[in-house]
Amino acid sequence: MTSTKATSLKALPPLSLYVHIPWCIKKCPYCDFNSHAFERSFPEKNYIDALLDDLRIDQPYAQGRMLQSIFIGGGTPSLFSPSSLAYLLHEIKAMIPFVEDAEITLEANPGTFEQNKFSEFRACGINRLSIGIQSFQPHFLKKLGRVHSEQEALLAPEIAQQAGFTNFNLDLMFGLPGQTATLAMDDLKQALKFNPPHLSWYQLTIEPNTEFYSRPPALPATAIIENMQEEGITLLETEGFERYEISAFSQPDQQAEHNLNYWQFGDYLGIGAGAHGKISLAQENQIVRTRKTRQPQAYLDPTTKYLADLTRIPEQDLVLEFMMNALRLKDGVELKLLEERTGIEHEQIYAILSKLRSEGLLMPEAICTSPRGYNLLNNVLQAFMM
Repeated sequence: MTSTKATSLKALPPLSLYVHIPWCIKKCPYCDFNSHAFERSFPEKNYIDALLDDLRIDQPYAQGRMLQSIFIGGGTPSLFSPSSLAYLLHEIKAMIPFVEDAEITLEANPGTFEQNKFSEFRACGINRLSIGIQSFQPHFLKKLGRVHSEQEALLAPEIAQQAGFTNFNLDLMFGLPGQTATLAMDDLKQALKFNPPHLSWYQLTIEPNTEFYSRPPALPATAIIENMQEEGITLLETEGFERYEISAFSQPDQQAEHNLNYWQFGDYLGIGAGAHGKISLAQENQIVRTRKTRQPQAYLDPTTKYLADLTRIPEQDLVLEFMMNALRLKDGVELKLLEERTGIEHEQIYAILSKLRSEGLLMPEAICTSPRGYNLLNNVLQAFMM
């Protein structure tokens, strides 16, 4: 790849906020997120206070912008009380105002303990739930180490709708140990009965530092997993869902605004134990990534700084960083977004774009993969590596 030279960040991108709550009832064997099982209780009030203190320090990074979206993830953030989350959102808004109708998402588990609070979550300003179903079949739930039952999985979407959530996501996995394409389709068909606005449907992968990595389960053969994916995509498209990102499917105009901001190389603040952020600094004409202290005990320690690391993205890495996000979108992005979000003009990578287009991997005009290129995304991204 030829060297690139950033021009200037002419306008700041939209701003979102990610809030990390690290506790869960039980650590799932496939999970590599910063989550920690609690035994009896967790310091809810102290943690909310720390989150707000963390945001006060990061507040200048907003640079006058309003929040377009908020995502409260974990762990299992729905374990926190609605009153704590209501207070958190109220104080966040006092520091950094939200745009009207900002998307505010809470990750929730289908267990009865959380379901009983769905209506209270809605009342405190949360307008979108992301429900971690993973499977509706009890034998797969057991293999995945999930703590909810099949019945709770079936009830959660209904209770969410009864609580007034017209916008919600169901998380499902495929490629599970012992799963066939037929069983994978059974899960999808069950999810579709709830008419969800959004589905996250992704393959189980074995990640380092997980129980599955230490004791790998027997997964279906690659050919079987590929067949599952093809059948699932066809089924979802037949039912009116658009695959707008590698693992994200939505009904028309129901894409996840928060995730779209990630993929379009927007900015986001990250608060909470181990949270990451990405911020454009207009005056310094640079883009930085932030990472907060990972362990909850250290994050809560008043003698420890919240910020563990702040790193500038080198100019030579900006194109690759941009492409790693933008090319996850099935329709890609307009050419002008590269300059707007990185300060690099697309003419500087014209030779790379032309080569990929000549190989049938990119579409003409926009920064967008062809259907073939979408299936060979790693090959496409390698072209942008230094």
